[in-house]
Amino acid sequence: MDICQALATRKLITEQHLQAVRESGQGFFQWLLLQPELDRAAILAAASEELGLPYIDLTETKVDLSLLDDFPQKIIYRESLFPVSRQNGSLVVATGDPFNLFPLDEISALTGLHVKPVLADQIEIARLIKTHLGMASETIEGLIQQKAEEGVEFLEDIETDGSELSEQAQEASVVRLVNEILLEAVEMRASDVHIESQGSGVVVRYRIDGILHQQPVPPEINHFQSAIISRLKIMARLNIAEKRLPQDGRIKIKVRRREIDIRLSVIPMIHGEGLVMRILDKGAMKFDLRNLGMDEDTYRPFRQLIDMPHGIVLVTGPTGSGKTTTLYSSLIEINSPETKIITTEDPVEYQLEGINQIQVHPKIGLTFAASLRSILRHDPDVVLVGEIRDLETAENAIQASLTGHLVFSTLHTNDAPSAFSRMVDMGVEPFLVASTVEAVMAQRLVRRLCMKCKFPYRPTKDDVPKDFPWEKLGDGELYREKGCRECREVGYRGRLGIYELLISSERVRELAQARASSWEIKKAAVEDGMKTLRDDGWLKAIAGSTSVEEVVRITKSDRGIV
Repeated sequence: MDICQALATRKLITEQHLQAVRESGQGFFQWLLLQPELDRAAILAAASEELGLPYIDLTETKVDLSLLDDFPQKIIYRESLFPVSRQNGSLVVATGDPFNLFPLDEISALTGLHVKPVLADQIEIARLIKTHLGMASETIEGLIQQKAEEGVEFLEDIETDGSELSEQAQEASVVRLVNEILLEAVEMRASDVHIESQGSGVVVRYRIDGILHQQPVPPEINHFQSAIISRLKIMARLNIAEKRLPQDGRIKIKVRRREIDIRLSVIPMIHGEGLVMRILDKGAMKFDLRNLGMDEDTYRPFRQLIDMPHGIVLVTGPTGSGKTTTLYSSLIEINSPETKIITTEDPVEYQLEGINQIQVHPKIGLTFAASLRSILRHDPDVVLVGEIRDLETAENAIQASLTGHLVFSTLHTNDAPSAFSRMVDMGVEPFLVASTVEAVMAQRLVRRLCMKCKFPYRPTKDDVPKDFPWEKLGDGELYREKGCRECREVGYRGRLGIYELLISSERVRELAQARASSWEIKKAAVEDGMKTLRDDGWLKAIAGSTSVEEVVRITKSDRGIV
């Protein structure tokens, strides 16, 4: 505890942290790994001074990778060490725990070299191991014989059928490999994990902030392909013997004391089964309408809309554009003991306190339309319909709004004005659409520039598209991504929404009733003051929240090809 006291004296940790270390029963440096709110770099630098041990930043240190050829890899995986360089007959080794001396003596005995330890961030050591030796190589080689389910706790019992395939999927090495894939995905804030069967072998990719990143894996993982798929099927209670038909399942686990809900989809491909896992991190999710990225000009009218006594409010956008988060945040904003809110969803992604949620089951006839008919008998004030997919659901939603209910729902359209045309195309009478739809909000998610490493620049005409609003930039500067340890060298960390809020003015209602095209409705809405997705994106870029490149990637110009 001496090092803890020294860090507390330097105001890097608090007395509460000291107590937490004592109660954890862990060493200080193992405990530190589970405290994301602390400044690890500053703490490690201070600890190195107290211990008289050099500290290195592995993101800015050139590592001699040739040392890996003669370095005992068992120790790399088991003890989280990494050789950095060779200096005057001594081997410089990065360690995240300077009190764990035995493996350093073991390395010295195996290599015949004097070992000089240096202190480094254990997360950076793990990153080097995965980058240069492949994710979970230690599992494939059967080098780790420790508790297989370390770090992952299952919230439901796992059942097996006793078959040979099932037993193979339950082997400690396979279990640990799958757990490491899930742990890595959660720690990297991935929304989806793709495990794909290609002609060249297994490919693992994580979708982080909307972009897919391929993960380095050793070629030996191909021998475990069927076992990995079977293990995940068992976790999701799927039929491991069925390899010809698509299957969908759900996995509930707890990682780092946070509940994680995983939706698993398995589809047979020509080279084997492909898996995609949607990760819903309940512990990291915060539904707060003000912090979604809306500026005051959008938030203020939208907040008034969700307080209306009746009508339909639609949120549109493609899959993964944040529609559910916006709607959940809206419900939480207006939720109170005096208001009864009922939702019908497919699936129920997050459970909300004080809100009644229904999971639809189309196979047994519990569709959006059927559940909506029953909901109205439960005397709700506000109803959320997960998605308007067909005429029956649309008509029931309209009927609910006409009988004095406020209805929220989603549509898959590219912009707000297209929502009117989409509902008419479904078969709804135009006058019903015009009279009940109070507003449509289209949205997208753009990546947020990393606050630690973004840097300003003064753009030229060639740096931005022709529709960029120079008059709004004035003498200001834009920002670009660079890449640092905080954002894992990507330059972006997290996402924020860009919004297009169309409020049904009298002119818009007349056009909708007259079956006008979406571009006519858009033109009228813009003349009435609507900001398009592109406009809102430019404002976010000018504010320094995102980059011009992100706005161009996510939105298209309102002037067509420019």
